[in-house]
Amino acid sequence: MANQTLSQKTADQLRKSILTNHEYIPGQKLPNENQLSIQMGISRTTLREAIRILVSEGLLRVERGNGTFVANQGDIKTDPQLDIQEVQSMKVTLHDLFETRLMIEPQAAELACQRATNEEIEHILKLGETVQHLILLDPTAQERISSETEFHSSIIRAAHNEFLNNFIMVVKETIEKTFEFHANLELIAQDAYADHILIMEFLKHRDGPALRSAVLIHLHHTLIREEISVEKANL
Repeated sequence: MANQTLSQKTADQLRKSILTNHEYIPGQKLPNENQLSIQMGISRTTLREAIRILVSEGLLRVERGNGTFVANQGDIKTDPQLDIQEVQSMKVTLHDLFETRLMIEPQAAELACQRATNEEIEHILKLGETVQHLILLDPTAQERISSETEFHSSIIRAAHNEFLNNFIMVVKETIEKTFEFHANLELIAQDAYADHILIMEFLKHRDGPALRSAVLIHLHHTLIREEISVEKANL
């Protein structure tokens, strides 16, 4: 964890150098690995991890054999209408949304196991099968996004708690922004397909603790693929 924290701090420092201090401008090549690691007082391993984080954000790009460069506006791996500051803002928003889901959604799923009617569980399982079909058909299609939202929302509704129904909008916004961010969507789809199998199986057998864990793992999988820090989450 200490190494991950140092890597994230290094990424934050490099990000500040680019976005705030303008030490490096779009298209400019960074110093080579040895020079930059010595300059920052870190190991080459830590530097590589920090660069990987910023590459995933679209802030840096690596050219094999040539080095690491600050990305041009057109290189950002999100909606081309977004600038770099908006990308960073989106990551912060996604982190906060996922943090909220991590605190609430697993427990809501466990309640659903206890309170859902047989008809509700049957309906949720059908929605799950639809999501699985759409993931295989086209994992980034709007129809898949909508079906994913309805699948997760239906589990929350089955908890039969009026306050939790208000939380459905958080789920909807998180899923939509995940797809807007355009980061590792194919890998997220692969994880989701496997996670959904467990979620549906545990719901079918009304195994509340197991379903809670499955939902928690599912959310963490997406966070890992999105590479959004969850260090603040007290889980």
